[in-house]
Amino acid sequence: MHELRSPLPWLVAGLLLILAWDASGGDLWLARQAAGTDGFPLRDNFWLTTVLHRGGRTAAGLLWLAMILAAWRPPPFMRGLGRGERWQLVIGVLCAVLAVDLVKYFSSTSCPWSLREFGGLASHVSHWRWGVTDGGSGRCFPAGHASAGFAFMAAWFVWRRHAPRAATLWLVIALLTGLTFGIAQQLRGAHFLSHTLWTAWICGATGWAVDALFRTARCRPL
Repeated sequence: MHELRSPLPWLVAGLLLILAWDASGGDLWLARQAAGTDGFPLRDNFWLTTVLHRGGRTAAGLLWLAMILAAWRPPPFMRGLGRGERWQLVIGVLCAVLAVDLVKYFSSTSCPWSLREFGGLASHVSHWRWGVTDGGSGRCFPAGHASAGFAFMAAWFVWRRHAPRAATLWLVIALLTGLTFGIAQQLRGAHFLSHTLWTAWICGATGWAVDALFRTARCRPL
């Protein structure tokens, strides 16, 4: 098997791009494009709330449960994976979601629809000002719903060792799904673009870290 390239350069490049976006101040400008005089007109849109938000969350949960079942009783296409690799698929996705939720729990950043400019009560405070409250409910950074797509990037780290083309397709689908969920929430006023971008990066970095831990465990002598 040929040596696999480290995803670390991509993570570093992604981090730099996100930092550049944060510095640009483009979050508010984009939010203003989706907002109207009375807030966000698509906040309760059926397709965004019922289909992409609730439906997307349910679909992601069912896929994760299917991955648990496949790790326990592997279907034919997964029998080439070791037991540890199969459970890495499950644990990697779970850890990515938990990492995003952990940051959200300690975040003081409120959602765009909570800001005074868009009909709410909170002031806009950068998510970099950690611990500084904005007068709102907080816990809106990063984008939790987008992790329902981005978290599945963790599976790429396993599949790229066995089926590189399928792994690339999986990665693209996970990225597009997370981005779609993120944009849907941005149109509703639930998140800024930076929230979605940071979720993607956290999920990618967590998948990389979990893969490193599992590879270390496999290489450790008994």
